[in-house]
Amino acid sequence: MNIINQKTGWIEVICGSMFSGKTEELIRRIRRAEYARQKVLVFKPAIDDRYDVNSIVSHSQMKAASICINDPEEIFEHLDEDVKIVAIDEAQFFPPSIVSVVNRLADKGYRVIVAGLDQDYRGEPFGSIPQLMAVAEYVTKNLAICVKCGNPANRTQRTIAKGEQILVGSTEAYEARCRNCHEVLD
Repeated sequence: MNIINQKTGWIEVICGSMFSGKTEELIRRIRRAEYARQKVLVFKPAIDDRYDVNSIVSHSQMKAASICINDPEEIFEHLDEDVKIVAIDEAQFFPPSIVSVVNRLADKGYRVIVAGLDQDYRGEPFGSIPQLMAVAEYVTKNLAICVKCGNPANRTQRTIAKGEQILVGSTEAYEARCRNCHEVLD
């Protein structure tokens, strides 16, 4: 990653299917920033209470303290002059205003790191992640391993029939699948 002038903000998006290591990568970047003594604020949507209400947590149990919010505009209430980096996990769960909030943060000079699913369980673009990918300076797309055949997986297979797009869950409801093994259950 290139070094950018300190007064310039930018957007990094980490996306991919479930079980591809998005939150682990976000936590890795948070830790590196903390080692460099850069103040990081981490946010997650209140809807995601799977593992810990006060932390982002990867499926492998890596964690970082976070602030739960319902609306992306709440981020501005937590900023102070020492904050250099804003990290946001599970961004697909936020309303479309997340795009303008992230852009405004970058315009104000913050490094903004966003992680989220780029596709829903049907394999269709999910939430505002595609728009965030379009405006980001850096995009990292992680792949998981297909549980059926072992090929690279870029899809999230819902294993229980439930028609709503949003169903917060983990291994009890989802698997990583490749394009060929993915099926839509409705």
